[in-house]
Amino acid sequence: MLTIEEIMETIKMVQEENLDIRTITMGISLRDCQGEDHKTSCRKIYDKITRQAEKLVKTGDDIAREYGLPIVNKRISVTPIALVAESSELDNYVAYAEVLDQAAEAVGVNFIGGFSALVHKGFTGGDAKLIESIPRALSSTERVCASVNVATSRAGINMDAINMCSRVIKSTAELTAHKDSIGCAKLVVFANVPEDNPFMAGAFHGIGEPDCVINIGVSGPGVVKSAVSRSNNADLGALSEIVKKITFKITRMGELVGRTAAKKLGVPFGIVDLSLAPTPAVGDSVADVLREMGLEHCGAPGSTAALALLNDAVKKGGSMASSYVGGLSGAFIPVSEDAGMIQAVTDGALSIEKLEAMTAVCSVGLDMVAVPGDISTETIAAVIADEMAIGVFNHKTTAVRIIPAFGKKAGERVKFGGLLGEAPVMPVNNFSAADFVRRGGRIPAPIHSLNN
Repeated sequence: MLTIEEIMETIKMVQEENLDIRTITMGISLRDCQGEDHKTSCRKIYDKITRQAEKLVKTGDDIAREYGLPIVNKRISVTPIALVAESSELDNYVAYAEVLDQAAEAVGVNFIGGFSALVHKGFTGGDAKLIESIPRALSSTERVCASVNVATSRAGINMDAINMCSRVIKSTAELTAHKDSIGCAKLVVFANVPEDNPFMAGAFHGIGEPDCVINIGVSGPGVVKSAVSRSNNADLGALSEIVKKITFKITRMGELVGRTAAKKLGVPFGIVDLSLAPTPAVGDSVADVLREMGLEHCGAPGSTAALALLNDAVKKGGSMASSYVGGLSGAFIPVSEDAGMIQAVTDGALSIEKLEAMTAVCSVGLDMVAVPGDISTETIAAVIADEMAIGVFNHKTTAVRIIPAFGKKAGERVKFGGLLGEAPVMPVNNFSAADFVRRGGRIPAPIHSLNN
């Protein structure tokens, strides 16, 4: 039973500290929609999504009113389309992206994830077709998100897949240049991708998941910042306890909403992804949490240690609050979606190299990073490879969402609007890794992967 004090604390979190349910994401299996005739397959996909998710948005809105808690996004993730479309007769899979977009529009969700392929150890014909289709798919749709898993700690790093993805990223940037290359904001390259992540752009419905499931993404950087500010210069061990306790409360609230939504929709409850996912709104910044911990600016010496403490405390608090914590769960550091990160880059406190170091201890990786449009595909591949190495050798999920801002140079800005925000274009090291990435092949898995 909630006490009056706990109810008032939650109200304060919502009204003053930007606490929200960031997303209710319905995962839908499309494995029963496969077929040689793509038109029949696409019709099955549209019918299944619109049937399963028909009441998703309304249910989210009803729960938000019932609990007085903002539920910002309602989203859908589906089986990786490379698996669904592979038996079709098509040479490219743009038609599948278009039907996903139509279904998402019909049910009113803001994003649908799963235009995806898993190629960490090699390609099938369908995988290659899907990856090559990404530029056209993302430039011709509004809501579709794409992802490619190119590495795991068990398989190593598929450099051929990374090289292909770097070319796809450049093409996507060019095809969406009229919108500041926004297509790249809907494309993620992963190592160790989770199958139950509710956050876009990397969400898809994994093959180990049930036919339909509800996953919840909770976010509260503002709440954590307020808790840290009240810590009265507590030492770092005590500070970790403070973050754990507030994270516990946020996670419990997320599980309540998730289980309520699942019950109303008549589908299983999956996981709570407790991720400190920032927004461009003032007071909703992970970078500001780090500053509250004692750093002059995000990117200053000590940033990696502070982020490690924060990320670990978030995971520990969440795991005590729910037996079903999953997805990415931790602290996100996307540049364009975090007002404090944007300011850190603008002020010269944060470089791509420092950001990469911080990704060794955060929940994702190089996220929503805008770079000059004339960056070479080889340099993009090298940046991705570095990030994949961090994930593979540390047995963690890492990702790259890099945006070559077509026609723009370092110091200029890209503007996407909404949760995607805006970002300063960051300079990139000009020394070449072309000969290295052109070797291709697969970087072997680390020796500690042999722990079966």
